[in-house]
Amino acid sequence: MSREWHRIGYAGGSHHTYTGGSADFLCLPEDPTWGNNMGGTDPSGLIYGAEYELYAGSNPFSVSMEDDSPCCVCKPPRTASLMIPGRTNCYPGWTIEYTGYLMTGYHGHPGATNYVCVDAKAEAIPRGNTNDNGHLMYIVKAKCGSLPCPPYIEGRIVACVVCSK
Repeated sequence: MSREWHRIGYAGGSHHTYTGGSADFLCLPEDPTWGNNMGGTDPSGLIYGAEYELYAGSNPFSVSMEDDSPCCVCKPPRTASLMIPGRTNCYPGWTIEYTGYLMTGYHGHPGATNYVCVDAKAEAIPRGNTNDNGHLMYIVKAKCGSLPCPPYIEGRIVACVVCSK
Protein backbone atom coordinates (compact mmCIF):
# COMPACT_ATOMS: atom_id res chain seq x y z
CA MET A 1 0.00 0.00 0.00
CA SER A 2 1.38 3.42 -0.86
CA ARG A 3 1.01 6.74 0.91
CA GLU A 4 -1.74 9.20 0.07
CA TRP A 5 -1.11 12.90 -0.48
CA HIS A 6 -3.88 15.34 0.30
CA ARG A 7 -3.49 18.91 -0.91
CA ILE A 8 -5.07 20.96 1.86
CA GLY A 9 -4.36 24.52 0.82
CA TYR A 10 -1.92 27.08 2.10
CA ALA A 11 1.00 27.05 4.53
CA GLY A 12 0.81 29.87 7.04
CA GLY A 13 1.90 31.22 10.40
CA SER A 14 2.76 34.31 12.41
CA HIS A 15 4.57 37.32 10.92
CA HIS A 16 8.35 36.98 10.98
CA THR A 17 8.87 40.25 12.88
CA TYR A 18 6.27 39.71 15.62
CA THR A 19 7.56 38.68 19.03
CA GLY A 20 4.15 37.32 20.02
CA GLY A 21 2.04 34.72 18.27
CA SER A 22 2.74 31.12 17.41
CA ALA A 23 5.91 29.43 16.22
CA ASP A 24 3.93 26.73 14.41
CA PHE A 25 3.42 26.30 10.70
CA LEU A 26 -0.24 25.71 9.93
CA CYS A 27 -1.97 24.08 7.00
CA LEU A 28 -4.89 26.34 6.06
CA PRO A 29 -7.68 24.91 3.87
CA GLU A 30 -8.48 26.23 0.40
CA ASP A 31 -12.17 26.20 1.36
CA PRO A 32 -12.51 27.76 4.84
CA THR A 33 -15.83 27.81 6.65
CA TRP A 34 -16.46 30.55 9.17
CA GLY A 35 -17.96 30.61 12.65
CA ASN A 36 -19.44 33.73 14.23
CA ASN A 37 -17.46 36.61 12.77
CA MET A 38 -17.56 39.45 15.26
CA GLY A 39 -14.95 41.59 13.48
CA GLY A 40 -14.02 44.71 15.41
CA THR A 41 -10.71 46.19 16.46
CA ASP A 42 -9.98 44.08 19.56
CA PRO A 43 -6.40 42.79 19.92
CA SER A 44 -5.96 39.51 18.11
CA GLY A 45 -3.45 37.12 16.68
CA LEU A 46 -2.81 37.34 12.94
CA ILE A 47 -2.02 34.63 10.45
CA TYR A 48 -0.09 35.16 7.22
CA GLY A 49 0.65 32.98 4.25
CA ALA A 50 4.09 31.36 4.15
CA GLU A 51 6.62 32.48 1.54
CA TYR A 52 9.81 30.85 0.35
CA GLU A 53 12.84 33.08 0.97
CA LEU A 54 15.36 31.37 -1.31
CA TYR A 55 18.56 32.89 -2.61
CA ALA A 56 20.27 31.71 -5.80
CA GLY A 57 23.28 30.17 -4.06
CA SER A 58 21.14 28.23 -1.57
CA ASN A 59 18.07 27.13 -3.51
CA PRO A 60 17.77 23.36 -4.00
CA PHE A 61 14.15 23.66 -5.18
CA SER A 62 12.38 24.49 -8.44
CA VAL A 63 10.37 27.24 -6.68
CA SER A 64 11.59 30.84 -6.56
CA MET A 65 12.17 33.64 -4.07
CA GLU A 66 8.88 35.05 -2.70
CA ASP A 67 6.73 32.19 -4.04
CA ASP A 68 3.90 31.36 -1.64
CA SER A 69 3.86 27.86 -0.20
CA PRO A 70 1.00 25.38 -0.52
CA CYS A 71 0.41 22.75 2.13
CA CYS A 72 -0.07 19.00 1.78
CA VAL A 73 -0.70 16.23 4.26
CA CYS A 74 0.91 12.83 3.77
CA LYS A 75 -1.05 9.82 5.04
CA PRO A 76 1.21 6.78 5.04
CA PRO A 77 -0.27 3.32 5.52
CA ARG A 78 1.90 2.91 8.62
CA THR A 79 1.09 4.38 12.05
CA ALA A 80 4.29 6.09 13.23
CA SER A 81 6.12 8.86 11.39
CA LEU A 82 9.34 10.71 12.08
CA MET A 83 11.18 13.63 10.48
CA ILE A 84 14.96 13.19 10.61
CA PRO A 85 17.03 16.31 9.88
CA GLY A 86 20.50 15.75 8.44
CA ARG A 87 19.63 12.54 6.57
CA THR A 88 18.35 11.58 3.13
CA ASN A 89 17.45 8.01 4.05
CA CYS A 90 15.73 6.23 6.92
CA TYR A 91 17.22 3.92 9.50
CA PRO A 92 16.62 0.16 9.09
CA GLY A 93 13.00 -0.85 9.64
CA TRP A 94 11.61 2.54 8.56
CA THR A 95 10.14 3.48 5.15
CA ILE A 96 10.91 6.73 3.29
CA GLU A 97 7.83 8.86 2.68
CA TYR A 98 9.73 11.78 1.16
CA THR A 99 13.08 13.56 1.24
CA GLY A 100 13.64 17.27 1.24
CA TYR A 101 15.40 20.17 2.89
CA LEU A 102 15.05 21.68 6.33
CA MET A 103 13.51 25.16 6.44
CA THR A 104 12.68 27.61 9.25
CA GLY A 105 12.57 31.35 9.94
CA TYR A 106 15.67 33.53 9.60
CA HIS A 107 17.87 33.51 12.71
CA GLY A 108 17.96 37.32 12.81
CA HIS A 109 14.18 37.81 12.87
CA PRO A 110 12.42 38.17 16.24
CA GLY A 111 9.53 35.83 15.44
CA ALA A 112 9.99 32.17 16.42
CA THR A 113 9.31 29.37 13.94
CA ASN A 114 9.54 25.60 13.93
CA TYR A 115 11.71 23.57 11.62
CA VAL A 116 9.85 21.89 8.76
CA CYS A 117 11.02 19.34 6.19
CA VAL A 118 9.97 20.74 2.80
CA ASP A 119 9.66 18.13 0.05
CA ALA A 120 12.53 18.26 -2.47
CA LYS A 121 9.80 18.61 -5.12
CA ALA A 122 8.43 21.76 -3.46
CA GLU A 123 5.65 23.59 -5.26
CA ALA A 124 4.31 27.12 -5.22
CA ILE A 125 0.76 28.42 -5.15
CA PRO A 126 -0.16 29.47 -8.71
CA ARG A 127 0.10 33.26 -8.99
CA GLY A 128 1.20 33.27 -5.34
CA ASN A 129 4.17 35.60 -5.16
CA THR A 130 2.80 38.80 -3.65
CA ASN A 131 5.83 39.29 -1.34
CA ASP A 132 3.83 40.25 1.76
CA ASN A 133 6.80 39.16 3.90
CA GLY A 134 4.55 37.49 6.45
CA HIS A 135 5.60 33.99 7.53
CA LEU A 136 8.97 33.46 5.86
CA MET A 137 10.77 30.16 5.29
CA TYR A 138 14.54 30.06 4.87
CA ILE A 139 16.76 27.12 4.02
CA VAL A 140 18.72 25.78 7.03
CA LYS A 141 22.52 25.49 6.95
CA ALA A 142 24.82 23.79 9.47
CA LYS A 143 26.68 26.00 11.98
CA CYS A 144 29.76 24.40 13.54
CA GLY A 145 30.56 24.83 17.22
CA SER A 146 28.30 22.99 19.61
CA LEU A 147 27.14 21.15 16.47
CA PRO A 148 30.19 18.94 15.79
CA CYS A 149 32.04 19.34 12.48
CA PRO A 150 32.71 16.73 11.28
CA PRO A 151 30.37 14.97 10.76
CA TYR A 152 28.51 18.20 9.87
CA ILE A 153 29.98 20.73 7.44
CA GLU A 154 29.86 24.49 8.06
CA GLY A 155 27.42 26.23 5.72
CA ARG A 156 26.09 23.01 4.14
CA ILE A 157 22.34 22.91 3.44
CA VAL A 158 20.65 20.45 5.81
CA ALA A 159 18.66 17.73 4.05
CA CYS A 160 15.83 15.86 5.78
CA VAL A 161 13.74 12.75 5.38
CA VAL A 162 10.28 11.81 6.62
CA CYS A 163 10.05 8.15 7.57
CA SER A 164 7.22 5.89 8.71
CA LYS A 165 6.96 2.53 10.41
